[in-house]
Amino acid sequence: MLSVIFIWIYMIGTTFFVGYGVLRFLTRHLAYPAEKKGADNAGDSDCAVVGRLSHDAYGADAYVMCGLVGVTVYAQFFSLFAGVGLWANVILCAACLVIFWRERKAISETLKGRLPSRFKFCTVILLFLLFAYGTSRGIPHYDTALYHAQSIRWIEEYGVVKGLGNLHCRLAYNSSSFALSALYSMAFLGGQSYHCTAGFLAFVLAGGCLRLIDSLRERKLYASDFARVMCVYYLVNIFDEMISPASDYFMVLIAFYLVITWLTLAERGEKEIFPYALLCVLAVFLLTVKLSAALILLLTIYPACRLVREKRWGQAGIYLGLGFATALPYLIRNVILSGWMVYPFTSLDFFNVVWKIPKGLADYDAREIQVWGRGYSDVTRYDISPKEWLPDWFRGLAGSDKFFLLAAVLAVAALVVWAGYCFWRRRSFALLTAQGTVALSFLFWLGTSPLMRYGCVYVYLTPAVVFGGIYAAVMEAGQSRAKNSKGKGLAVGGIARRTAANYCVCAAVVLILVYKAFALGRGIITSYENNYWISQKDYENFAVESCEIEGVTFYYPVEGDQTGYDAFPSAPVRPQIAFLGEGLADGFRAAEVEKMEINKESYE
Repeated sequence: MLSVIFIWIYMIGTTFFVGYGVLRFLTRHLAYPAEKKGADNAGDSDCAVVGRLSHDAYGADAYVMCGLVGVTVYAQFFSLFAGVGLWANVILCAACLVIFWRERKAISETLKGRLPSRFKFCTVILLFLLFAYGTSRGIPHYDTALYHAQSIRWIEEYGVVKGLGNLHCRLAYNSSSFALSALYSMAFLGGQSYHCTAGFLAFVLAGGCLRLIDSLRERKLYASDFARVMCVYYLVNIFDEMISPASDYFMVLIAFYLVITWLTLAERGEKEIFPYALLCVLAVFLLTVKLSAALILLLTIYPACRLVREKRWGQAGIYLGLGFATALPYLIRNVILSGWMVYPFTSLDFFNVVWKIPKGLADYDAREIQVWGRGYSDVTRYDISPKEWLPDWFRGLAGSDKFFLLAAVLAVAALVVWAGYCFWRRRSFALLTAQGTVALSFLFWLGTSPLMRYGCVYVYLTPAVVFGGIYAAVMEAGQSRAKNSKGKGLAVGGIARRTAANYCVCAAVVLILVYKAFALGRGIITSYENNYWISQKDYENFAVESCEIEGVTFYYPVEGDQTGYDAFPSAPVRPQIAFLGEGLADGFRAAEVEKMEINKESYE
């Protein structure tokens, strides 16, 4: 646990300074003020939060999140030239020192203006220690010993290697989160390779959810507050699993942050394009974490329409450049690792390189992902109709997941009617964009590969943002009618009904939070072990056998398909590769590509 705390302190410092430097640079060139009054922002949205000040255009969590994106893009670029280890961190620290020295006065003023109350400060410290405890121990994800750990170790030692996916196709999945994990693994210190970045991101989200307390005190809940409730629900669910550097956790947590922040901007009546456009850059980054988040890019519709309508061509070019710079290292790494622009999808075939993963294997891998999400392991069932697989898949869900899924389906239906009403009344297009994006992402997930851990964020968020937004609008409309009513009794009755409804909903939210807190506490107590107080629980490792290919030793498991971190380099089965050069750094190609057959048992 102590090791996690020290790494997190280092992460807070580096991500904050990088994020601060990026935001200061952008606001100087895009003229977005850091201090604004809520009255200046209201008026663009019917759901603007009355009385809620937007004194800071972005909070401390925004600096950290922006910094996380920045250092991840940096780590990916660095991996194109060398392993992401000591020198990557030295250069990062040097950059942070330069930012601090140049902006030290502005940073001091910024921190003074954002000091939390004593209660919130103590709560954040408690959350920090709680999530550090959870990240130091827990249940590793199955895929971590299958390929997460190996992917991170390859980045630590070699950066990116040509045709690495030929050694094991999952090593070509290329989530940008692995580069972030490698940057902060501290493996270059000579001890173990730490894996606490997913837990850090969970802590950042938990801190952001504290804003729910203010809403409960005011007894005014908005769509963003319901999204925060679902975020807390998810954080409790993964508390004993966030020790794993699984890309699924990164994707879901960043998606929660993205949607919650977008909704908060819309609810406070934010009129500037800048924060929405930056969130769209974050959406591009999310796509580099997990391809299943593809439809989150629909959020770009809102700032794009605004920029075109207002003819801000220069700003549009800057935002497009930011998005391109964010995705560029990911795309380059894709080509180097697999020979494909976006592995395992072979429709984008632009490169004829010797290390390209065979098309048959890539297609098989893509179909296996899809059928696995539907509850099958037989790839031949790839093209069966939803009438065949949907009932069995639904029956296999947990009870709570069935409830949220049905709520999401109802929310999609309700959104169709709600969207028509919003267009008729010209309500906030920003809010409707977020609701529509989440709903369409849910439908896309449901129709492709509906494994819960792939897209649970859409299952949870769709009913929260749709029904939560409708609820907030109804309460606001009732308040307006009560104020404008000529009949005093009618006004009093409307206020009473609205107050009762708010109390009931707030009480339900409090009960849910208390229940989840109780469940978390019970889980911690029942699984408590007096260990891992100094160092984090290490990666799992499994018994392996070895073989030699051109004088280099490779490992594969004695049983099953997991190897872990220590047996390096390894694959789930005996490798069938040939070297492109003299060593590991030169890369691999598939052995005898023209004779190679796709064997289900070998690539399952």
